[in-house]
Amino acid sequence: MNRIQAFLSVVDSGSFTRAAERLFISKAMVSIHVKSLEEALNVPLLIRNSRGISLTESGEALYHDFKEIFANIEASLENVADIHRSLSGELRITSTAEFGEQFVLPLVGEFCKEHPGINISYYADSSLNNLVNERIDLAIRLGTLRDSSLKSRKLASYGIVMVASPQWLEENPINTLDDVNSATWIANTNLPTPTQWTLRKSHHPDFEVRAVARFHSNASSSTKVMARSGLGIAILPEWMAQEDIAQGHLVHLFPDWSLPQQDVSVVFPGDHRVRLKCRVFIDFLIKNLQI
Repeated sequence: MNRIQAFLSVVDSGSFTRAAERLFISKAMVSIHVKSLEEALNVPLLIRNSRGISLTESGEALYHDFKEIFANIEASLENVADIHRSLSGELRITSTAEFGEQFVLPLVGEFCKEHPGINISYYADSSLNNLVNERIDLAIRLGTLRDSSLKSRKLASYGIVMVASPQWLEENPINTLDDVNSATWIANTNLPTPTQWTLRKSHHPDFEVRAVARFHSNASSSTKVMARSGLGIAILPEWMAQEDIAQGHLVHLFPDWSLPQQDVSVVFPGDHRVRLKCRVFIDFLIKNLQI
């Protein structure tokens, strides 16, 4: 089991040195564990070269099988221990910067008062690519999730609005919905189809937005600034745009038409078992998250 754990750590961290730091053993011992595992199985698991390490076909199969097994073992041991003591240990969470600052981080303080043994590490990031490698426990994401091997649970939902600056609208009048499709757009590249939307209004046929973006950003906060500076039309979360709309910095276009509600989801590695502290934090978010 120690050999397999060393092998998993090498793959997760990308090097023998970082695996040794993670396991609190020497680099030489990590190398011995992996070499002994390969000799016991009589198959090579890792390919070592000047660019780093990569998995053989056998190594990849072993990694995926035992990654799940070890996650279940760790979760089971932790859950049994937590039954007899207060929640403790580190909880590593991530969220987009804007949503985290406004909604998640204020709740973290309340959660830690209820569970003083928990240490929170928060990462402002919008990518799911390194969720497993960086050992993130929970990632809070907005909108439609792209297909992945990760599991998710819906926490809440929020509205989105179509906006533009008053100055831009003076130079580029938007009088009808058809004008929207020929206008200049600012696209949030985190969205799967940032300029394709269905607008709905009671007793009216749906209107399909099929625009082309001229400007792009991978953050909602940047998209908002670009819209305020007069670059074009943007789609923003209502909670992010409402103050600017109230102050006249942005104009809510066609407010009597609605855009689809967006989900707030918590995403976690696809293990069969979820650690108790993760389950408790998810339940806390569902109960207290107010958008």
